Amino acid sequence: MKTAFLFAGQGAQTPGMGKEIYEQDILAKAVFDSVNLDFDLKSLCFNGPKEMLDDTQYAQPAIFVTSMALAKMLNEYGVNADVCAGLSLGEYSALCYANAFSIADGAAIVRERGKIMANALPAGTSSMYAILMLEEAKIKEACEEVKELGICEIANYNCPGQIVITGEKAAVDKAKDLCLEKGARRAIELAVSGAFHSSLLQDAAILLRSVLQQYHLKQPEVSVYHNISGQIEDQPLIDILSKQISHSVYFEQTIANMLKDGVDTFIEVGPGKTISGFVKKCCKGHDVRILHVEDIKSLQECVETLKG
Repeated sequence: MKTAFLFAGQGAQTPGMGKEIYEQDILAKAVFDSVNLDFDLKSLCFNGPKEMLDDTQYAQPAIFVTSMALAKMLNEYGVNADVCAGLSLGEYSALCYANAFSIADGAAIVRERGKIMANALPAGTSSMYAILMLEEAKIKEACEEVKELGICEIANYNCPGQIVITGEKAAVDKAKDLCLEKGARRAIELAVSGAFHSSLLQDAAILLRSVLQQYHLKQPEVSVYHNISGQIEDQPLIDILSKQISHSVYFEQTIANMLKDGVDTFIEVGPGKTISGFVKKCCKGHDVRILHVEDIKSLQECVETLKG
């Protein structure tokens, strides 16, 4: 059987993340110290302020570096991934873990990615909602019914019972209402700065490609399941990552394909437990272990569970 590392995406950030592991683990300290960006990443992760940490352009490198430090610690304790994936931003952590690029390069790339995404659309012109407990067909129907108001598309297939829609504000707000009328249990607005993973970010994808062209992206040494399909891809990484910010995230399909391929242990790596919640819903009826690692305590619990 196999172990998968699943890396956290944006939204998992919280002030104080990484501080404990930086102070107590030499490998984690080395990861943070190896990154040199145009702001004090360690201070932001460890102390906030929250408003800055929640800003897309800062949140992305902060989560990435914290996740990579935790992955190094897992390896130090003899816990390694057979396969990996990440949720949106987390795909970069997965690729870095698989040695597609260095931690320093990865941090620089996601810093630029964050800037591009933060500035992709004028403030207040887009919105994003998680639609709970409504069939995909009805959600697509709602998106189609509002097309005269603007673009509204599915951004994320997170897990059974949770699909995220995004696009131009008037269209998305109306589609959200239609989804509720069609039987959705809830519609939760997400605090993001743009219509991520929609066609509105096609220009941003072009800008991101120009950033990626500045770095040497190698073939992953560990199998990575990609957001654009939920599968292991053989396309060039520059194509996959350029597409990713303007295409739907197929996370539910990623977990389904991992299950088919024999994964029985899923470890969420990075701040928060959002992915663990998705995996539990994706794995109903399957005999699997779902763990998470975000600090010393959860790391020790994970290792004890796996090592018996």
